[in-house]
Amino acid sequence: MLKIPNDREIRNKNFLFLDNKEMLNPNLKIMKKFTLEKGLFVVLMAFLFTSCNPITLTSWTNPKENEKIENVVVWAMFDKLEYQKPFEQYASNYFNSKGLKAIQSLTFIPPGHKCELSELESKFDSLGVDGILIVTYKGTDKSESYVQPTTMVYPDYYYNYYNYYSWGYPMYAPGYNVVTSGGYWVTTSTVNLKANLYHNTDNGLLWTADITITDPNYVDEVSYNIASDIYADWQKNGLLKFAGK
Repeated sequence: MLKIPNDREIRNKNFLFLDNKEMLNPNLKIMKKFTLEKGLFVVLMAFLFTSCNPITLTSWTNPKENEKIENVVVWAMFDKLEYQKPFEQYASNYFNSKGLKAIQSLTFIPPGHKCELSELESKFDSLGVDGILIVTYKGTDKSESYVQPTTMVYPDYYYNYYNYYSWGYPMYAPGYNVVTSGGYWVTTSTVNLKANLYHNTDNGLLWTADITITDPNYVDEVSYNIASDIYADWQKNGLLKFAGK
């Protein structure tokens, strides 16, 4: 079962531990505590930098085939419809936005229905399809790593006029904020996919790729990004009948 969360179902679980401390100085009587706004800002920045989903694509193009494509079926052979449907939808949307005609397999192959080869070929021919992209799930690898605690100390003079005033004169000592992150275990999930591109004329394999996604969040975003990488690779290897966008 492909472990990609569906839309709005599972939020990214990254944690940031904040330790707000004040280093008091006798020359400075007024110290401002770490504000809620600053805390939210740090958490937001941590989320932005940890919510990306690195995708790696390693491909091979069959040198014995010289066919090119301009109309492709996107067929995600996943166990669950909740993953297959959005993957096909967003991947097809990306291809179409680039001028590569794409159609979802679910528009003509009912979920759970096994088609005979002749039935598929007849349907592909009627749709004018020259390429069939099949994506399958190959498993998920998990690993654990420990994030060592790190502490950053920085002046808070720029957050209000009094602290700025204090910082501006040598006889006054500025206040400090201490932010500690880390000190926890992180589980990394790497989802492995296999993508094969076949030509409709002879069912020959044109292109194949191993795709890995680290800690995927939303299936729509992941599908769109995978399609982007696939399209760029097809374009680079001359598999498109047109120049492409």
